[in-house]
Amino acid sequence: MAKVGIIGGSGLYNIEGIDIIDEQTLFTPFGEPSGNFVIGKLDGVDVIFLPRHGKGHRTSPSDINYRANIFGMKKLGVNAILSVSAVGSLKEELKPMDFVVPDQFIDWTRGKRESTFFTEGIVAHIAFADPVSKELTDILVECAKDLKIKVHEGGTYINMEGPQFSTKAESNLYRSWGIDIIGMTNVVEAKLAREAEISYATLAAVTDYDCWHEGHESVTVEMIVANLIQNVDNAKKILKAAIPQVGALKNFSAANSLKHAIITEKDKIPEQKLKELNLLIGKYLG
Repeated sequence: MAKVGIIGGSGLYNIEGIDIIDEQTLFTPFGEPSGNFVIGKLDGVDVIFLPRHGKGHRTSPSDINYRANIFGMKKLGVNAILSVSAVGSLKEELKPMDFVVPDQFIDWTRGKRESTFFTEGIVAHIAFADPVSKELTDILVECAKDLKIKVHEGGTYINMEGPQFSTKAESNLYRSWGIDIIGMTNVVEAKLAREAEISYATLAAVTDYDCWHEGHESVTVEMIVANLIQNVDNAKKILKAAIPQVGALKNFSAANSLKHAIITEKDKIPEQKLKELNLLIGKYLG
């Protein structure tokens, strides 16, 4: 059985049927993750939970240690990550309370976030044309459909910097580009998961129409929280159905992402960097 990672909020910890076994504090070469990793089982599948914003939602999207979070998942042997996130809709047909399983990302962050493990003496260029893993998105979509939960297959997620919400001018600009949803967290997770050879997919819960829709109020924290609370039961149902199917997969599309990606000659890579990244590159460089 594969190990399945879940990145999201604390509302997911009590998914019915998951037995919590342990909680681990991990340290990584990239610092401390957002919080402890909660380890459980569902139908024989190992499940690893992590709250991306930390316990009590105390870390801003720009300040999340994404590298430590993904490295920790790799250290625990995770093969696939299902990321659960709140998003704003940029299209009329993507209504609040719907789910979207995007297949593309646009990185509109401003460079503060560390989005690669390969720095300070080692360079790797992963392929990222298709930033999510189809084997996971197919499962999420089919599970939602089987449960009669409104889900939209595919679409583009633009990752803004935040923590402020969009201006109307920004929101309308993104709409003019044909973008579907907007959020603050997922693109760096996706990049780092690919570098860690972990398959990745996003289950995006639509909470609002950003601020472009004249017939709806502009997005507020109160609106997002209220809609998330209403939608969390559906997210749990989708995950409960999806986790056993993901755990049963034998092949993951991201499993060999680094095979031809490491450009730096081994004898030119600093010894400390070889040691730090052994978990990721050891099978290629020894």
